[in-house]
This record gives sequence, structure tokens and C-alpha cells, in this order.
Amino acid sequence: MFFSNTLRPETLKSLADVKLMPYWLDDPNRPEPASPLTENIKADLVVIGAGFTGLWTALLAKQADTARDVVLIEAGETAIGASGRNGGFVSSSLTHSFQNGLNRWPNELKKLVELGHKNLNEIEATIKQFNIDCDFIRSGEINIANEEYQIDDLREEAEHSAQYGEHIQFLSQEEIRARVNSPSYLAAIHDSSVALVNPARLAWGLRRVCLELGVRLFEGTQVTDLEEMRDAKRVLVKTQRGEIESKKVALATNAFPPLLKRLSFYVVPVYDYVLMTEPLSKTQRDAIGWQDREGVSDNGNQFHYYRTTEDGRILWGGYDAIYYRNNTIAPHLENNPASFARLAEHFFQTFPQLTGLRFTHAWGGVIDTCSRYTAFWGKAYHGKVAYSLGYTGLGVGASRFGAQVMLDLLDDKKTERTELQMVKSKPFPFPPEPFRSPIVNFTRWSLNHADQNQGKRNLWLKLLDALGLGFDS
Repeated sequence: MFFSNTLRPETLKSLADVKLMPYWLDDPNRPEPASPLTENIKADLVVIGAGFTGLWTALLAKQADTARDVVLIEAGETAIGASGRNGGFVSSSLTHSFQNGLNRWPNELKKLVELGHKNLNEIEATIKQFNIDCDFIRSGEINIANEEYQIDDLREEAEHSAQYGEHIQFLSQEEIRARVNSPSYLAAIHDSSVALVNPARLAWGLRRVCLELGVRLFEGTQVTDLEEMRDAKRVLVKTQRGEIESKKVALATNAFPPLLKRLSFYVVPVYDYVLMTEPLSKTQRDAIGWQDREGVSDNGNQFHYYRTTEDGRILWGGYDAIYYRNNTIAPHLENNPASFARLAEHFFQTFPQLTGLRFTHAWGGVIDTCSRYTAFWGKAYHGKVAYSLGYTGLGVGASRFGAQVMLDLLDDKKTERTELQMVKSKPFPFPPEPFRSPIVNFTRWSLNHADQNQGKRNLWLKLLDALGLGFDS
């Protein structure tokens, strides 16, 4: 279905009272911030960034060696970035989708699928082991065909993916509408290897576990520079009011300006926008079904993702993915009335039976986009610094795997993870400004144009496909 951007008065009314902050972070149980670093200290491992990648890195490092002195540093508060702003889809996929993995690493995709399923199981096991209250539910994800041309692609994915160990079921129009009732649905696939979670509460739970295991956490502490010390055995981590001499450093900074300047060629910060509804009444819920709380996304290049919450709301996000010139990241960009209005209009086109429902929260967040849509890794400072970046919006689950790879690299361990071509390779770099902005925006325009023309890709997208860049979601 082609989504119209023509706004109706009732759409604007639905947004009249929104709170401009992430619903997940608007929680009375949000932990008090830890104190900032105000002195010079030493450590075995410094982890920079207290989002999912950083939290998993610190936790796994302490579990592997309880004597390891681990320090976790966060410029703001835990989960204040992408980890507290996403849709809470915990996918087993390490490659951003089956098709993306097949296009890039066909020879090792079976192993990547196996490692992804194992990773999701271990996330669930950690949540249970440490009693993390985060509404974790193995509901799976439904990917919707809203256009006729998308149906065969979904059917083919369901059939082909089984050869690689995936568990994907094709659903007819009648079957999908029996699960979630929308007049726009033509067919779908259901991937059982996806869970849903309250992402902020998961992050805060991991934070608690890190502290219990002895990780030293400093929030409100901006790292300003890294410097290899003269003896070449340590790295000096500089902040505004203190320094840390550390044997190893793990960078988990997501889309924010990297401390290694060369990484800016690989990551583009892209803003994504999200709405949250008020709780649905029983009548409203009966009108759409959706009793099993599956995550849902549609199959366009510009796609929506949506899910229900523990208290009966609907989160609705995606579609717009906006790059602001010169890699700009700023608080005011989290408020985009035009994107919020477009999202609301598309919501009611998908669920016209919910007209009159109001949105309570609206927010934006920045995604660390790379050209291959999956995380990438590397080392610097003679192996004393490692990084994991580029999750491109699918990092809630993959971040744990990313943390494991970083620790393998820092400890100079040869594992099945480090031997993967996905881990050894890098994405194609983006050009710097002033070329970056027009290229990114023309690509976005081309993807939107393809959605409006039965998926037909123009010459620019075909060139990117031929180069293996795969801008397809």
C-alpha cells in the first residue's frame, strides 16, 4: 500500500498532547545517575559508552574474569542514546536480515544464523539468571506485504531461509489478518527467532548486574581523547575532570562522533522517529486482534516497525530516516513535528478502526548507519583499543555478539567469531562532506521512489547493488 502523506484534522488532534521524550525513559524506576569521574585512576579495561554494546562488554568481561578491573564510562546516563529509544525488537539476526546476510556472506550464513540463535538464547538466559524485569517475550516478528509485488519475495524468503536454519513461516492474507487485523495486509512472514523487550529496563537491568559484579561506573563523563602512553603498554583515557590509565579500551559509542577519526568514514548518524499511543480499550484491541504481541514491520524500503507494550499501548516508528548535514547530532533534532505527523497519518491508514486514539509520547533518536547494515569491528593503538559500530538500528540483540567480538579482539583470542569474514571485513566507506549529504539524501529519495513504483530500482540503486552496498531497508 502506498502511504499518503496528506494530513487530516483528526491526525493532528491525535498528537495534541504528546510528551516529547522516549516513553521507555519516562519511568519512575529510572536509576539515579552514577557520579562522574573526578580523579585519575587505573584500570584493566575501560568501556566507553553505556548503551547495550558497552553494558554487555563490561558484563561479559567481568563474568570471564572476576579479577579484571573494568571501568564503564558514559557521557550522559545509561541508555540515554539509541538503547533507550528503540522499538525493543531483540532479533537473532546478526546480519540485519536473512536476505542481507545471504547477499553478503552466503558461505558463512549458516554459521551466522546458528551464532545468532545462540546469542538470543544467551540474552534470555542472562535476563532469567539475574532477574531483570524488562518484559522480555519471545513473540516473534511479522513482516508484512502491503503491495502485491512483495508477496513472492516473502514466500521465497520463508522457503529459502529454512535451508540455513531459520524458522520463518509464510502467512496468507487470511492468516495474517487473523493475527493482526489491518485492511492493508496482503500476506506476511513470521520469524519466531525474535523477542520483544522494554529496552530501557533491559539496559538498566544490565547496569545493575554490572555494578553487582564490581564494574566501576561513571556517568556524566565525556571522554575527550585517547592517547597511547609512552611505555606503549597502556592507553590514557582523558575526560573533562579525570584520566584513566588502562591496559585495554573498548569503544561502544554508537552514532556519536568516534574517538578514532577514521571511523567517521564508516558511520553516518541517521535520525529515526517514534510514537507511542495511549493504552487501547478492550473494544479497540478486539478490533485489531494482535493477542500474541508479535513485533511487526512492513516490507518497504522506507518501512514502519511497531509492537504492543505490557500495558496495552502501540509503539509505531520508522519510515523517515533523516541525515542532517555535517553529521549533526543535537537534542533539538529529536523533535520533528513533520515526521511525527507523517507517522500518525500512516498509523491510521494501517489501522483505520483505531481513529480517535491519541499518542502520549513522541521522540527521535540517532542510529549508527553503515553501508552494509551490520556491525563491524577493528582494533587500534597496537591492539589495545577495539570498537564495534554500525548496527544500523538492529543492535538490541546483536550488541551482545558485538561485545563478545570486541573482547576476543582485545584479548587477542582466535575464536569462531573472529574467523568470520563478516568480522574481518569492513563496510564500504561513505564520502566526507560536502559530498556525503547529497549522496545520502539522493539515495533516500531513490528508495522512496522505488516504493512508489512497485519496487523498481533506478540506475543509482542498481549501481549501489552492483557495488555490494545493498541500500535496501
